[in-house]
Amino acid sequence: MTAVLLRTIRAVDTEQLMLLEEEAARLGFSQRLPVEWLREHTAVGAVHCLFPALEHRLSHRPEVSPQWRCELLLTVRTGEEVLSLLDVLPITFQGLPETLDASAKADIAARIEGALSVREWVEQGR
Repeated sequence: MTAVLLRTIRAVDTEQLMLLEEEAARLGFSQRLPVEWLREHTAVGAVHCLFPALEHRLSHRPEVSPQWRCELLLTVRTGEEVLSLLDVLPITFQGLPETLDASAKADIAARIEGALSVREWVEQGR
């Protein structure tokens, strides 16, 4: 039995984000950022937010299926927030602490809607 896709937002610090991205790389997930890029561009003391957007199933890789494809609101060194995607195992996401109240989640959801993608941010030469 698999977990039901959670419709919530979890906040992680940069260290936790690096661990999530390293896990995604180790498992060969398609939606992730290169860890080296993150080390170069991510704000060290920042908080980043993950919102599970859809369940991604891989019939050819049942050992890592399902994955939750999360929208990632990433705070970069300039202080700006940019949007990326990150595939996370459900059990990994569920292990992240619940630290946000409803009003904080609503604020984050609105910021996700208006954020530039990482690609757009890079193309602007930032």
